[in-house]
Amino acid sequence: MADPQNAQKEIEALEKELLDGHRRLAELRRAQSPQPVEDYELLGPEGPVSLSSAFGGKQDLIVVHNMGRSCPYCTMWADGFNGLLPHLENRAAFIVVSPDTPDVQADFAASRGWRFRMLSAASSSFTRDLGYAFERSGKWWMLPGFSTFRRNEDGSVVRVAHGPFGPGDPFNGAFHLFAHLANGVDGWEARFTY
Repeated sequence: MADPQNAQKEIEALEKELLDGHRRLAELRRAQSPQPVEDYELLGPEGPVSLSSAFGGKQDLIVVHNMGRSCPYCTMWADGFNGLLPHLENRAAFIVVSPDTPDVQADFAASRGWRFRMLSAASSSFTRDLGYAFERSGKWWMLPGFSTFRRNEDGSVVRVAHGPFGPGDPFNGAFHLFAHLANGVDGWEARFTY
């Protein structure tokens, strides 16, 4: 068994290294040249919504690329963002985009108690163009993740940063807490209900 005092020092050093690594990763993502994007037309409950109008009164926008109601993992991430919504919206506009139609999104959001705005990319190349969908064997596959955008003074929109979601990422605390249980994650899988 490891010396507890040395193990604690190693834990503290590694925690600092990980925090510094996450800060550096965010800095590197932001340091890349912003990518101009077209003003995509997404679908909301009331009809078409332009990407530029999704900012509301904010200059920054966080978009979660969600695989839709068929993915329990995407649902778990969205459940977590629901609790953070007031904090997120204080700093930036926040939307979740999925391939589901607005009526399907509304029903699913109501069943989960979600309060954030959802838009559909069902009739748009938005998700594919931003790298969160790919074609394999004639079928489109969605990927979960996020993109951040900034609206320039001239009204144009640029993507500032983006990254994937997945078990152990820094955007969902459940896996980090499970990792500290006696048997770690231990094969746990997300579900819609437990």
